[in-house]
Amino acid sequence: MKVITIPILSDNYSYLIIDKNNKSCSAIDPASPEEIIPILEKNKFDLKNILNTHYHSDHTAGNLDLKKKYKCKIFGPEKEKNQIPGIDFTLKENDVLELEDYNAKIIETPGHTAGHIIYWFEKEKVVFTGDTLFVLGCGRLFEGTPEIMWDSILKIRNLPKETQIYCGHEYTKNNADFALTVEKNNNKLIKRFDEINKLINKNSFTVPTTVEKEIETNPFLRADNNNIKKNLGMDTASTIEIFGEIRKRKDNF
Repeated sequence: MKVITIPILSDNYSYLIIDKNNKSCSAIDPASPEEIIPILEKNKFDLKNILNTHYHSDHTAGNLDLKKKYKCKIFGPEKEKNQIPGIDFTLKENDVLELEDYNAKIIETPGHTAGHIIYWFEKEKVVFTGDTLFVLGCGRLFEGTPEIMWDSILKIRNLPKETQIYCGHEYTKNNADFALTVEKNNNKLIKRFDEINKLINKNSFTVPTTVEKEIETNPFLRADNNNIKKNLGMDTASTIEIFGEIRKRKDNF
């Protein structure tokens, strides 16, 4: 499997999953056809599938134009089937999506939206997390509670540590700045902050990250960490309360 990262719109990421054997491909959340099509045409890729993580227009706006041009199939969450333009097939927890030579296990991760799903390619050690988890961040809770989102994030945290995470937005600089306000005494975070700034200064992608890196440095995956509880002055608070406090602070950051 080859993954091509495509920055689209103002700060979104879309991705192409390329089958090296025959140049067929699938697109993750291709919201901007005018930015996707030139790459397909230049490389003579055959777009077979569109995989949507959730219904927001900055992830689905390209569905109909791409389907019309390439006759591709559109997959998306069962719980948002009425909100996904052009959807052909619906997916739910533990479904396995077969794409040419690759299989993706579907994991439901509600919180950002009520029906959000992510695509985990276990064999290839790759997961596309949409707007559930970002580099050093997580999605806003538009349609979920801290408890719902924490449960979703735990599903990602429990994936194999070497799993590569491809997320839906380039929010990394702001997320890194915020993370240091929560855990300024995390040495791994301090080191990663410097690495991220070097990437950004070079106009390089900050994706993919890995499950292991996020466990070590992402405050939203560390809401049950005693160091963070102490830093927030919330030693006796529950994990859900800590997570909710971190999310509230990020919303106002």
